[in-house]
Amino acid sequence: MSEFTTAEIRGIVFDLDGTLYVCDRFAAEIQDAAAAYIAGVKGISQAEAGLLMAATRLRLVEESGTVQTLSAVCMALGGSVQELHRFFERTLRPEEYLFRDERVVRLLEGLAERFLLYIYTNNNRPLTTRIINYLGLDGLICGIFTIEDAWRGKPDEGMVNRVLEVIGLAPNETLFIGDRYDVDLRVPEQLGCPVYLSQNLEQLLRLGGLLIPPSLADKPAAPACPPAVQS
Repeated sequence: MSEFTTAEIRGIVFDLDGTLYVCDRFAAEIQDAAAAYIAGVKGISQAEAGLLMAATRLRLVEESGTVQTLSAVCMALGGSVQELHRFFERTLRPEEYLFRDERVVRLLEGLAERFLLYIYTNNNRPLTTRIINYLGLDGLICGIFTIEDAWRGKPDEGMVNRVLEVIGLAPNETLFIGDRYDVDLRVPEQLGCPVYLSQNLEQLLRLGGLLIPPSLADKPAAPACPPAVQS
C-alpha cells in the first residue's frame, strides 16, 4: 500500500462495514441473509444455498485471483443486486448487533475538524444511514456513496472517479480507508490516492496519531461540506 503525506490530504473516504465498525456476529447475519435470498432464487434450502455460495466464491477467487464480494457471488448465481439489497433492508437489524464506541466517535470528531469525511460502501443507503446514526457518527460525515449510486459494487474504477469528481478533490488529496485491499483500496491506489488498510479497532484508532500528530495541531479546520454531497 502507498505511504501518504498528511500535509496533502484534504478528505478521507471510509469504507463502512468492517472498517468503521467490526462485528463478526453481524457479518455472519449478513451472510445468512444472502443465503436466504439465494435459497429463494434457486428454490433450495438455506443450508444448500450457503454451500453453493461458498463454492461459487471459491471458484470466482480462483478465476480472478482477487477477493470476491457478496454481491458478485449472488450475481454469479443468478441473483439481482437490487433485489438482494431490498431483501437486506427488510430482514437485517444492525441495531441488534452494533454498539456506539465513544473512541471511534472521538476519532472521527477529531478528524472532522481537519478533513472532509465521506463514506463509500457496498451497502445500501437505508442500512448505511441506520448504521451511521446508531454508531453516533451522523453529523460528522459530509457525504455517503453507496451501491445504489450505480448498482455496481466495489471495486469499480468508474465509481471511484465519480466519488473524486463529486467531492472535488484530487487523488493525492483523498485518503481511502478500508478493510479489504482488493475491494476497497486497490483501485483508488492505482488512481493515485493514498490508502490505509484498517481491519480492526486498533488499526482504525491508530489513524488519530497518524493524521492528527502534535505538529498538525494548528492545521486550519476543514472547510464546510460541499452542499452537493451533504448527507
